[in-house]
Amino acid sequence: HLIGHLQTNKVKKAIQLFEVIHSVDSLRLAQEISKQAVRLERQIEILLEVNIAGENSKYGCPPEQLSVLLEQVLPLPGLIVKGLMCMAPLVDEPEQTRVFFTEMKKMQLSLQDRFFIQLPWLSMGMSQDYEVAIEEGATHVRVGSALFV
Repeated sequence: HLIGHLQTNKVKKAIQLFEVIHSVDSLRLAQEISKQAVRLERQIEILLEVNIAGENSKYGCPPEQLSVLLEQVLPLPGLIVKGLMCMAPLVDEPEQTRVFFTEMKKMQLSLQDRFFIQLPWLSMGMSQDYEVAIEEGATHVRVGSALFV
């Protein structure tokens, strides 16, 4: 699983190393992944990254553009959209992230209904807030520092 930001010029190498990409945040990136996946006769599972808090310092599709991005990505060959990913803003208390994780879950359900598809994966939560993320429906969490405590 590739969980970090992926630059378009690194897709060719990434496709050879990973089966799942958690950070697809633009049509351009999705198109390049599709192109390389088709070239290698592979199916790559992806998650669409959402900039849930609208932070300039974070990557991701703005929430209000997510349905358009999904509509454009769904027909691309070689890609299987498995769900959504977000990184909540850094806050003092983990509970402060709940509003963002709740919104992600709502978007997941709304998109499933609108497009008549399953988006079973919801990747959200990191070491400091993964418990809140799980309570709000996360199927994947990104823990790092919590492993070494």
